[in-house]
Amino acid sequence: MRVHRVSNCGTDYSGYLGKMPFYSYPRIPGHELGVEVVAVGDGVTNVKAGDRCAVEPYINCQKCSSCRRGHTNCCENHQTLGVHCDGGLRPQFLVPARKLHISRKLAFEQLALVETLGIGCHAINRAQPRPGESVLVIGAGPIGLSVLEFAKISGAKTIVMDLSQPRLDFCKSVMGIEHIVPAKGDSSEIEVLKELTDGSLPHVVVDATGSNKSMANALNYCAFAGRVVFVGITTQEISVPHPLMHRRELTLLASRNALAADFTRIIALIEEGKLDTRPWITHRAGFDEMMDRFPTWLKPESGVIKAVVEMNDRYE
Repeated sequence: MRVHRVSNCGTDYSGYLGKMPFYSYPRIPGHELGVEVVAVGDGVTNVKAGDRCAVEPYINCQKCSSCRRGHTNCCENHQTLGVHCDGGLRPQFLVPARKLHISRKLAFEQLALVETLGIGCHAINRAQPRPGESVLVIGAGPIGLSVLEFAKISGAKTIVMDLSQPRLDFCKSVMGIEHIVPAKGDSSEIEVLKELTDGSLPHVVVDATGSNKSMANALNYCAFAGRVVFVGITTQEISVPHPLMHRRELTLLASRNALAADFTRIIALIEEGKLDTRPWITHRAGFDEMMDRFPTWLKPESGVIKAVVEMNDRYE
């Protein structure tokens, strides 16, 4: 692969800060990638030199019980590029051909955002919301935004909650999310949610914050017989009120990574104009500039949604 675009993720920021539980060091980051095939190995037929691809960065063993049952996203010997093993923040590297997803139409920076969207796609697939139901997404960072995209596509009423008013404003003005709820931490959110859901509370709650406190509190926002999905990652323990969970017969789901079919679906949706990744990219830097700019992207006041590293413009 020749790497053209690398999109930065919360995992990269957590790894930089030493807060990512699955990191080991030293590590080359980079798992949200827009790449070009330079050469292929013997027997490779699904891609050829010159193809533009998104990379499915979840390297699975193909042999364990999870893989044999089709759950390649949570392989028992799982290795994510840029997390458990070295990733794509370098000019060229090797990728198993089965992990490449071609597009004849998309630009490299669009391909670099496919993996982020895959996280949201898989999280919504876990909960299976339907038209007539409601979905609350807690946390309007990049992962929360990807969840929102697929909550909208599901046909369910979509609601977003966040502490940050600028993020909520982005959801409303750019993403067209009508129902936004400022998180105040005083339980007033529950009354607002009841008003938006005819008194029932949301049928699906997806917590994309990575905060153990928010994740524990998410159950309070969920309707009877509802589903709660944890898509964020925390290093802390999560304590949930079991009487509440039992009385409402809530279903608690984890969501990890994405599946190959998600990548295929997302590329098609972007090509068809049903997903627009352009507003997501708020910051850019060349490879040589990145180390100076990277620390500034960690600051909330920077307004970063997605920062993309432009690796190889001379090849385009």
